[in-house]
Amino acid sequence: MIRFLWNSTRGYRLSPWRSPYLRWRIETYCGRKADQIGFLEFWGFCWQYRRNLWRFLHWTGQIERTSRYRSPAAAEQQVLETPTQTPSS
Repeated sequence: MIRFLWNSTRGYRLSPWRSPYLRWRIETYCGRKADQIGFLEFWGFCWQYRRNLWRFLHWTGQIERTSRYRSPAAAEQQVLETPTQTPSS
């Protein structure tokens, strides 16, 4: 969860409303134009959609934990299930 926030605000950690990535995400989520998003619009969006944002951050944490802590047996099983290409003659 924290990792996503840290990575998504790279270069704009003290002013996340200036982040082109976050502005683009807001634009695609609710339709507000990215160039019209400032301090008040950014924090208003965060407050208005705080439950959805919290669920999204929780989901990213789950995905990260799942991908990080996969058992070696599960990884080996996936490799065995991956079809290999055989050269055609």
